[in-house]
Amino acid sequence: MATTDGLYLGLISGTSADGIDAALVRFTDGRPALVAGLTHPWEDALRARILAVAQDELRLDLDAYGRLDVAVGMAFADAARAVIAKAGVPASSVTAIGSHGQTIRHRPSGTHPFTLQIGDASVIAERSGIDTVADFRRADVAAGGQGAPLVPAFHATVLRPSNGSRVVLNLGGIANVTRLTPEGDVTGFDTGPANGLMDAWCLRHRGEAFDRDGIFAASGTVDAALLAELLDDAYFVLDPPKSTGREHFHLAWLDEHPRVADLSPEDVQATLLALSAASIGDAIARYAPDAVDVVACGGGVHNTALMRALTARLEGRALRSSADFGIDPDQMEAMAFAWLAYRRVRGEPGNLPAVTGARGLRLLGAVYAASQESR
Repeated sequence: MATTDGLYLGLISGTSADGIDAALVRFTDGRPALVAGLTHPWEDALRARILAVAQDELRLDLDAYGRLDVAVGMAFADAARAVIAKAGVPASSVTAIGSHGQTIRHRPSGTHPFTLQIGDASVIAERSGIDTVADFRRADVAAGGQGAPLVPAFHATVLRPSNGSRVVLNLGGIANVTRLTPEGDVTGFDTGPANGLMDAWCLRHRGEAFDRDGIFAASGTVDAALLAELLDDAYFVLDPPKSTGREHFHLAWLDEHPRVADLSPEDVQATLLALSAASIGDAIARYAPDAVDVVACGGGVHNTALMRALTARLEGRALRSSADFGIDPDQMEAMAFAWLAYRRVRGEPGNLPAVTGARGLRLLGAVYAASQESR
């Protein structure tokens, strides 16, 4: 692999599994610039299987697991080829792909901590003809870290403030926050649900993958009693470093609260939106009280009802989209994994122990070389 600047490609499907984000990024003197980005849709049947496994609703035997791993890898390769075609560049001009894969389980605590992402990287390398870096999280977990979030280091590269501290808020299936200072301090953690629970509830009751513009939530009324019960979850009072995912905050978790059955679907949706806004707002108030502004990215920036609720929770801090800084909010995470691939190619660490709790800096990701025949 070359160790120079050039084109790198990032791929990720988040906890909502609402599509594969693909970002082609050019690095010049270490600075990233988005060349092309897109969200590649999942086939409906494959997405349903991913969500069922991630929510622990479907147990897989080894054969089924292997087939799913390859199917996801094939879809990721298709996403890579699609964004390359959109950019109009030859695949041979791309130095490496950084593939996050699809998380189906994240258990970073306990006697045998682990994190598991699927999407066979050998399949991606073979079908794209591009060297692929994957399996970014496990080295950090092996070093005693959470393995997540990994994007704060990239946030520090592209959104460090010139004065005052800043929070970067990623609104994916799970929300995570990054606190940045002009001096270079970086902290961050997962706050809890952002879109994931709302998406799952919307799919169950409306047959739609997400609540466009928050219209479903806006049609209901927040149930204060249910909101208080949900906010009583032990995760919200844990101190960072911490991370979570769909294996914790899923519909079975929600259904454990008897009050849910007594409410209309729209009132539950309104309450889930309030849960996201409240848990995010509380986390920022507690761990980044000096933040001057909050820069949002991820799919949640398009949910106008959620953005209004967050604004009300941020106590006068400006809430802005990363688009205001020239960064597509839908491609921030994919760009981050292009950056992590760039770091891996250069032999540079990708984690931040202050964020993940790992024992030290670690080189993240394994390299899956494309064959000469497939290039």
